[in-house]
Amino acid sequence: MARKVVLTCALTGVLTDPEIHQVPVTPEQMADHAEQAWNAGATIVHLHFRDQSPGLGRFPSWEPEVALAVSEAIRARCPRLLQNFSTGVFGDDIAGPVACLRAGRPELAALNAGSLNYLKLRSGGDWAWPPMVFDNPVDKIERFLAVMKELNVVPECECFDTGIVRSVAMFHQRGMLHDPVHLSLVMGVASGMPCDPRWLPLLADEMPPGALWQVIAIGRQEVWGLHRRAVELGGHVRTGLEDTFYLPDGAKTGSNGALVEALAGVVRDAGGEVANIDDTRAILGFS
Repeated sequence: MARKVVLTCALTGVLTDPEIHQVPVTPEQMADHAEQAWNAGATIVHLHFRDQSPGLGRFPSWEPEVALAVSEAIRARCPRLLQNFSTGVFGDDIAGPVACLRAGRPELAALNAGSLNYLKLRSGGDWAWPPMVFDNPVDKIERFLAVMKELNVVPECECFDTGIVRSVAMFHQRGMLHDPVHLSLVMGVASGMPCDPRWLPLLADEMPPGALWQVIAIGRQEVWGLHRRAVELGGHVRTGLEDTFYLPDGAKTGSNGALVEALAGVVRDAGGEVANIDDTRAILGFS
């Protein structure tokens, strides 16, 4: 039998301008795109929240009222769809992400499992933005883990480089993370791991035994070969307008549904079977 592969859809990014790219912002738009993803085969949606003030939808929001409104709109439309909240925040203050977790009570939440110099160069050699550190020290990670444990939210460890993958193994060995460890390989960020399938076998060797892992592929057409290799090696996969705007043929899309549909095709072509919601809950160990 073909292996069941879980599809996640990241509906919208952190700072993508909705006036330039067709990313959802309002609760209704987020629910529309979640339903697209569900109909195309996704069983998990990864959620960022945006400022709901007129003209400010390109900026993130950590208002619990916004998180709750988005979460409830999606649950009303797709009640069995699993939700995964972002918690990625710069600095030591985690009050905003924690308030959103308490308000929305998702099944999963991203846990940024290490720090990264977050950099990108323009073609002329200038910085695309001022160099910044995405700081996730161990004490910050432990505080997030304590809240997730309290709320029965499963942490999904996001890893932007190889050292972070190895750190997750140490967190597991120390008892901070429990089986099965959920791990996401974020590949394609300019100062992190490249979007290159050749890295996957080595990264898989560094994971805790029995880890459930997925690829988060950032880029254009190069992401699709990475997804295929992940399926071949036993991983799961994520797409969505947070990660790419481009379909396998190079065409640009404003639809999360089209991206998930394309990813489902990659899964089948690689010999896998798209997991339905019952499959997904069994794979993740949910009742």
